[in-house]
Amino acid sequence: MKFKIVSKGDERSNRIKATMKQYLIEFDLEYDRKEPDLVISVGGDGTLLEAFHRYVHRLDSTAFIGVHTGHLGFYADWVPDEVEKLIIEIAKTPFQVVEYPLLEVTIRSKTGGTEDRFLALNEATIKTADGSVVFDVEIKGEHFETFRGDGLCISTPSGSTAYNKALGGGIIHPSLDAIQLTEMASINNRVFRTIGSPLILPKHHTALLKPMVDRSFLIAIDHFTTNYVNVKSIQCRVAEERIRFARFRPFPFWNRVRDSFVAEEDD
Repeated sequence: MKFKIVSKGDERSNRIKATMKQYLIEFDLEYDRKEPDLVISVGGDGTLLEAFHRYVHRLDSTAFIGVHTGHLGFYADWVPDEVEKLIIEIAKTPFQVVEYPLLEVTIRSKTGGTEDRFLALNEATIKTADGSVVFDVEIKGEHFETFRGDGLCISTPSGSTAYNKALGGGIIHPSLDAIQLTEMASINNRVFRTIGSPLILPKHHTALLKPMVDRSFLIAIDHFTTNYVNVKSIQCRVAEERIRFARFRPFPFWNRVRDSFVAEEDD
């Protein structure tokens, strides 16, 4: 099996990376930066997001697994004290694959008919530095509302525990093929109205956002932000592609939610 390790870059993460790399090679696994079967993330959820985007072109053949060197996150099953056990599992045990849905975002330009397509593991956010975001929102080809406010967050089920939750969105189990649209400080008064609640769309429903005011937009795909001008539309839907996680033991999603938001840390 071919593997690659992506480190957060701090001293502790780099030390764990070096240890894992050395022992896995001694177990006759091949270190391959270009075409790994397994990508090991050592750091935080941000490190795994970086690894995901680095190998987003290989989702059908690359699986991911995380070792957390900070606070326990949603994309890691292992902590530093378990690294020796994980090395043996990787070397000796075929892993199970768990697949999570992704968000597809297609940004179409008014000029030249060009479009950019992205995949997000957590979410896409749309904001502007030029006042309020004003969008005509279509769902499944039908006009739904005209949104006015600070912006919109469109999240995956696994990303529903991140920025989406901070905005008041619901937590969705990643076994559901869905995306969630959550408002950022919408304008609601006698003149302007929005639904005011997060919307959960199934796989066969597409959200199309059409700017009603000509301005630039700050569009973030996970934590990568780009400024776009001349935007004709932004299409959001559940992607055909899925991310594959390597599992050597069960770690139920609701346990992750409990450990991150409910359970108290030991003194």
